[in-house]
Amino acid sequence: MTINRRTLLGALTAAPAAVLVSGQALAQDTAQATTQATAPVTGLPPVLHQFSIGEARVTVLLDGHLPLGTQLFANFDAEKANAALARGLHQMTPAGLQIPVQAYLVELGDKKILIDAGTADLMGPNLGAMGAGLAAMGVNPSEISTVLLTHMHPDHAGGLVAADGTAVFANAELVVSQVEWEFWHDDAIMASVPENSRGFFQMARMTVAPYQNRLRLIAGEASVLSGFTALPLPGHTPGHTGYMLDSGGQQLLFWGDIIHSTALQFAFPDWTIAFDTDPELTAATRHKMLDRAATDGLLLTGSHIDFPGLGRVLRQTEGYAYQPAPWQFGL
Repeated sequence: MTINRRTLLGALTAAPAAVLVSGQALAQDTAQATTQATAPVTGLPPVLHQFSIGEARVTVLLDGHLPLGTQLFANFDAEKANAALARGLHQMTPAGLQIPVQAYLVELGDKKILIDAGTADLMGPNLGAMGAGLAAMGVNPSEISTVLLTHMHPDHAGGLVAADGTAVFANAELVVSQVEWEFWHDDAIMASVPENSRGFFQMARMTVAPYQNRLRLIAGEASVLSGFTALPLPGHTPGHTGYMLDSGGQQLLFWGDIIHSTALQFAFPDWTIAFDTDPELTAATRHKMLDRAATDGLLLTGSHIDFPGLGRVLRQTEGYAYQPAPWQFGL
């Protein structure tokens, strides 16, 4: 699957509905999109990375990868992009830049907490490995006590639901921003977008529907679990949320989709992408978080930062740079 301008024609006619989905789903109506979303998951090998933060053990679960076409970047400048790419090892392919999709398992005390849930098979054969990662660890989905969602795009929420429409994590409480929930469940907003984009809303609703009796909606900056604080990071979606883990005197920020392209958006923070609901707010939030991360020396991770996506932000004369953390031995 290649994400490019052609596959996004339907989405781009309705900015609030623009989410990471395949061109096939864009062309389908709601019923067809729902059928696609609940199809069997293809098998992919598990890819994991583990490290500790205080008393917590964090496992990065690589769900897979997808190409991000350069046509999707606002303000894209080929000369600047080529100069940035020349400073590193990222390769531009005809399909675009490859970016990862990641979810996280945090084991803290007797709790197993999942941050985002991957795609299942919503987005093609190169994604959907999050479940295989849990299985490789010997973790049964029934052991997950809480799922913290950064937002309700299908590469973050798709793995919540099984092919038969039931909850994958049968005993988990689902935690999501109230703003995010209300946006995707607003019939008036859904009715205002083109008909072939309404499947986005149906997919968002379908993935969270089995959790409505175990749902906790959160607002603002607030403690959501022992050791976890929710941070509103709006722009990419209205209720896009990060989570700060505090454990044993150490901190780790899970900042969701603040960055999609490690290669380009640290250097050029104003380069938003077509999937950002509010590009201006997205850029403002990104600048705020990059400045905070660089000033405070925050250890952070993000769903699309180069796997395993653990590092910190360095301030440059122009823009920022990403410094990956070294491998943590002796876990």
